[in-house]
Amino acid sequence: MIPGLILLVLVLILVATNIIIVPQATQFVVERLGVYSTTWNAGLHIKVPFIDRIAKRVSLKEQVVDFAPQPVITRDNVTMQIDTVVFFQITDSKLYAYGVERPISAIENLTATTLRNIIGDLELDHTLTSRDVINTKITASLDEATDLWGIKINRVELKNIIPPREIQDAMEKQMKAERQRRESILRAEGEKRSQILVAEGEKESAILRADAVKEQKIREAEGEAEAILTVQRAMAESIKMLNEADPTQKVLTLRSLETLAKVSDGKATKIIIPSEIQNLAGLITSVKEIATDTKAEETK
Repeated sequence: MIPGLILLVLVLILVATNIIIVPQATQFVVERLGVYSTTWNAGLHIKVPFIDRIAKRVSLKEQVVDFAPQPVITRDNVTMQIDTVVFFQITDSKLYAYGVERPISAIENLTATTLRNIIGDLELDHTLTSRDVINTKITASLDEATDLWGIKINRVELKNIIPPREIQDAMEKQMKAERQRRESILRAEGEKRSQILVAEGEKESAILRADAVKEQKIREAEGEAEAILTVQRAMAESIKMLNEADPTQKVLTLRSLETLAKVSDGKATKIIIPSEIQNLAGLITSVKEIATDTKAEETK
């Protein structure tokens, strides 16, 4: 009984250890007696004990590798350091397992070689301003070369382009000068805008002052017109009352004299005497006699 139980346990252990579950987005490369047999996709699989062997576990997810800076020389003999980031994905697990030894190292060396070839045909200025062009060329070249390894290069990005120190200093000076130029432009535009606002404010203030003066003159004119109209109405009312009172000739003569005295106060430069006053000299003589008599009576 005991040997049978031991054998049963060993069989169960052997079966359990040869039941393989492949995770999602993963493939297993299986060898049988040292020769490639098949590729297992995600799911449950049974391995033949002592015959089948999992040679390689391959992830089908997109992978990212950041390579160290590589020295490259431009066409105008400027040495710079460029580091790259490669995004790739395994499309054929069999080719990836048997196509090349240390595939990541192979991609790094191939990237450096391709980068030197591309940068060698460009001058410094073009290199600094043509990242997209360089990325596209490197991606196409690497993708073609890695097809034999079961690798798909999705894209390659130039992470940093580090020129020599003296060129960096010159670029920093140029950038500083450009910033100062932009600051000067912005400052000048701000001052211009400020002057425009001040001028517009002064213009509006002048318009308001002119409107105020205009309004004042209009009101003064309206007041004067109202005063003249009031005087005219008063005079018309006075004439009406005088006519209704049926005054005598003497009263009219006296009123004429009073009017003459008012218009002869020295302020007018021209006096128009009504034609109704016929005996101006007589009136003056009469007034003089009356004034003399009044003075004599006061002396007594």
